[in-house]
Amino acid sequence: MKCMVVETFKPGKTDEVYERFYEKGRMLPSGLRYVDSWLSSDRTKCFQLMETDKMDLLDKWIANWNDLTDFEVVPVEDSPTKAAQQKMD
Repeated sequence: MKCMVVETFKPGKTDEVYERFYEKGRMLPSGLRYVDSWLSSDRTKCFQLMETDKMDLLDKWIANWNDLTDFEVVPVEDSPTKAAQQKMD
């Protein structure tokens, strides 16, 4: 399953987010795969596309970062796959 993770950096914590990232990397548990990410132009949000078969792995990853960011996790499907499924229904 793919998920769009919206990270909203806590006020004044953006620099700390990047310091931890440069020191420790993403700190992903085995089985959670980073696909791609985008940063808002004001550097207050990061949108990460993640993939996993075990949703509880997202909770483990979030625990490594939730002191610096707030998270919203939205399960997503790519548009071509969803369109093809709807045609078959």
